[in-house]
Amino acid sequence: MGVLTNKIERENLKPGDHIYSYRFAYAYSHHGIYVDAGNVIHFTRGEGQETGTGTVLDRFIGSSLPQRRPLDDPCPICDDPSKGDGVISSCIDCFLSGGDLYLYEYDVTRKYFLAKPLGGTCTLASSESPEQVIHRAFYFLRKGFGVYDVIKNNCEDFALCCKTGLQVIPTVSVGQSGQAASFQAAGGVILSSSLMFLARSSPLGFLATNVSGLAGIYGKYCVNRLVNDIGVRRDVRRVVLEEET
Repeated sequence: MGVLTNKIERENLKPGDHIYSYRFAYAYSHHGIYVDAGNVIHFTRGEGQETGTGTVLDRFIGSSLPQRRPLDDPCPICDDPSKGDGVISSCIDCFLSGGDLYLYEYDVTRKYFLAKPLGGTCTLASSESPEQVIHRAFYFLRKGFGVYDVIKNNCEDFALCCKTGLQVIPTVSVGQSGQAASFQAAGGVILSSSLMFLARSSPLGFLATNVSGLAGIYGKYCVNRLVNDIGVRRDVRRVVLEEET
C-alpha cells in the first residue's frame, strides 16, 4: 500500500477486506467485502435501472454491474451476476469484471488522506474485526441495504458500513462515500476555476495570480473531501442489526 496505488494481489487478501476495482479508467470504482474462497459481497444497481442523477454519472454507475457473460460461457459460480440487484454475492472474477484489484485502507492519518488525489481509496475511520465485518455483509445480503443511490447510498457506502458499523443519517444530502464526495468537490473546483479564468482580463494578470489561485482551489477540494470522510463527520449513526436488539 502507498500514496500512489492501493493495488493488491489476490493471494494477499484476508476475509473482511474492503476491496474495489476501477471502471471507465479511474472515473468510478466498484466496492465490496471479500468474504473467503474468492467470494465477494457487494451492492449493485439493477441492470437497466436509472440512478436518477440525469448526469454522466448514470453511465459510470451502470458500469458497477458485473459484465454480462456470453450465454454459451456462463460463470460456473455466479451464473449471470449482471442480473443482480441490491446486495449480491459473486466470485471475485465477476466482481472485478476484468479490472485490477485494490484494497481500501482504514485508520489512515489526515496527512496520508490528503495526499491521495482520488476519493474512495481510504478513510480516517477504524475498521471493526473481520468477524463483525463479515457478519454485517451477510446480514445485508439477507435483508438488503436500501435503494441504491449514486450520491447517498452506493457500493462504497455499503462497504464502509460493513467495516465500521456506521451510516450517514438519511436526511443529509450526501452519503459517506469518498468518491461521491470527490465528485461534488471536483464540481466546486471546476466552477471556481471557471470564475477565476473569466476574472483575468489580462494574460499577464492571469499568469501572476494563476499559481496561487489554483493552489487555493485545490486546497478547497481537499478540505471538502476531508470533511465528508466517515472518520471525521458527526452526522452518522451506528447501525443496529435486528437480530442484535
